[in-house]
Amino acid sequence: MSTPERLIEATQELLWERGYVGTSPKAIQQRAGAGQGSMYHHFAGKPDLALAAVTRTAAEMRGTAGQLLDGPGSAYERIEAYLLRERDVMKGCPVGRLTMDPEVIASDALRAPVDETIGWLRGRLAEILQEGLDRGDLTPGLVPGEVAAAVVATVQGGYVLARASGSTAAFDSAVRGLLSLLAPAGKA
Repeated sequence: MSTPERLIEATQELLWERGYVGTSPKAIQQRAGAGQGSMYHHFAGKPDLALAAVTRTAAEMRGTAGQLLDGPGSAYERIEAYLLRERDVMKGCPVGRLTMDPEVIASDALRAPVDETIGWLRGRLAEILQEGLDRGDLTPGLVPGEVAAAVVATVQGGYVLARASGSTAAFDSAVRGLLSLLAPAGKA
């Protein structure tokens, strides 16, 4: 792996673990096995490297979610696959967690890939929900945009509940509850 790739990957991991403020250039260099000169040769500084890492993390999240949401099955089955996918619940969402970081939120550049990814997810979920309504697979009267927001909020809130309780049970319970609300008649 090239030095820039190692630096980006190390920054992704550290941002997920420690947030922006807790991610020092020295920690990035140590995790990447790169010197200060290498880091500043490839990136203008921590904000530039963080932007590359946040952008990559957001793209990876869209890729993972997209594979499940664009896969086979009914609208319910695809949303179910997204909600039940294997994830490191106790670490939280690598993208959503950035919204809690004041330095990320204060930076238009760092916030943009986070906002775009969450917006993409809500939009894609709303499209799938509309498909389900159009096919008669979901409860009539469901409002796709609002339910899509509820799906995203359930996942993000589920991470918070799990971390607060020290158990994935809270996340799992939130997901099961949402799925029971979305389930077509006879599926719940």
